[in-house]
Amino acid sequence: MRTRLADLAAQAGVSEATVSRVLNDKPGVAAETRQAVLTALDVLGYERPARLRKHSAGLVGLVVPELENPIFPMFAQVAESALAQHGYTPVLCTQTPGGVTEDEYVEMLLERSVAGIIFVSGLHADTTSDPGRYRRLVAQRLPIVLVNGYMPEIEAPFISPDEGVAAELAVSHLASLGHRRIGLVTGPRRFLPVQRRLAGWRGAMTSLLDTPESELDELVALSLWFSVEGGVAAATRLLDRGVTGLVCGSDLMALGAIRAARQRGMTVPGDLSVVGYDDSPLIAFTDPPLTTVRQPVGQMASAAVGALLDQIGGHGAPHSEYVFAPELVVRASTAAASQAQLPPPNQLVRTA
Repeated sequence: MRTRLADLAAQAGVSEATVSRVLNDKPGVAAETRQAVLTALDVLGYERPARLRKHSAGLVGLVVPELENPIFPMFAQVAESALAQHGYTPVLCTQTPGGVTEDEYVEMLLERSVAGIIFVSGLHADTTSDPGRYRRLVAQRLPIVLVNGYMPEIEAPFISPDEGVAAELAVSHLASLGHRRIGLVTGPRRFLPVQRRLAGWRGAMTSLLDTPESELDELVALSLWFSVEGGVAAATRLLDRGVTGLVCGSDLMALGAIRAARQRGMTVPGDLSVVGYDDSPLIAFTDPPLTTVRQPVGQMASAAVGALLDQIGGHGAPHSEYVFAPELVVRASTAAASQAQLPPPNQLVRTA
């Protein structure tokens, strides 16, 4: 019992005395603290005492790809708060390379009789993956919501940011500063959000800058990862091709692009302007503070929880994709192109 109390106290961030009061259903414990202890019970695999089961409407799986990108902990935090307000305990399932797979997590969640599952940037975002795994869950009448990826054959609600508009916002901003050779650094092409971002970038480059289709491919560099390292590798290739502005698929990739520029003795934004994507926590305090396209994480997380709770409550949720508008946040990583980078007078940039 002492070991269990100590483990629960460490997991919940409270004292053993507080854990004891919650387990014995004693008054005088704040609702948020009580929920933290109940969550610790579930996460550590302990069965809730019978006297406490009335306090829980059930467990909800929250499957995310990883926690290195700050945008995913941010989503999980908003979703956890929204679920707790309705008496649900989120079970966070985080994937790591070589670790537990999404399908294995789903099996574990089903064994624990979860009330529903929210998938964030899961296999549903990969256009080469088998949608059958999600159809089987729908056939079992398990409520699911899928975030950042869309499979029209899955009868479930989808929540997505407008990736195309995000790319257009970034290109338009850089074009307004006089940049013409604007590269795109992002992840693998098989992911639907990447495909949408590519389409938005290509459309903006042709409509705003009259960039010939034949030149667009050389301005794109894809990476295996949306990480700092992936950004360094992809940006290095584009710097060899003379880009003066970069649109990046994540804030982490943007930080990698800045590192790649500095490794060459270039300055940001003096020699290279960089735009990220997500507006992750603390990104406003980088050197330089990063211009980025803000993903509406709070709205999306709340909408995902709302759609899941509607299904759990028996009201159903439309089989639709709900698309949320991003927002350009201008900081110090972008600036006007230098005179050497400006287009000739007969090639003026059109405005939208």
